[in-house]
Amino acid sequence: MPALRLEVFDTAPAPDGSMLPLVEATAVEEAKVASFEQGYSAGWDDALAAQQGDQTRIRADLARNLQSLSFTFQEARIHVLQAIRPLILQMVDRLLPEVAREALAPTVLEAVMPLAEGLADAPLTLVLNPSVRGQVEDLVSQATGLPMVIDEEPTMPEGQVYIRLGAAESKVDLAQVTADIAIAVRAFFNLHS
Repeated sequence: MPALRLEVFDTAPAPDGSMLPLVEATAVEEAKVASFEQGYSAGWDDALAAQQGDQTRIRADLARNLQSLSFTFQEARIHVLQAIRPLILQMVDRLLPEVAREALAPTVLEAVMPLAEGLADAPLTLVLNPSVRGQVEDLVSQATGLPMVIDEEPTMPEGQVYIRLGAAESKVDLAQVTADIAIAVRAFFNLHS
């Protein structure tokens, strides 16, 4: 068992006339080292706790900000879609049918060419609305040089043409394509409104 040391409170002078130390020097050094270690350890623990607290706060702030940005993006997207909706729907209603009318003759020609390659002698029969006869007839006759029979059918939509060449038959229906595009665009805006 180690010897018990007690602090000396005697202030009497030593036999050589010097004052005796109240506490031994080694004890003072040990106390300084122990105090330093304790303070260092406490400071380290405080720094770790503060860092963990900061990281928790930063994560929470980041999560809140990301969620806020997500809502802001969705709100902005919906706002932009609602702002352009009238323009897009007007384009679908007015511009798309005009584009389809302009594309009808080239589309009919594109459908006729594969049929015409094998049957150069047979007459080409086109069944179409009278309002599109001129543009379709002019383009197809110039491009193919085939004899043509045109059957006008006023009840057919303007974007629809039936093509017969010998036994082969084909149909161009831009009216249906235009209607399908309009339905898809309206469905898109109804889904995102």
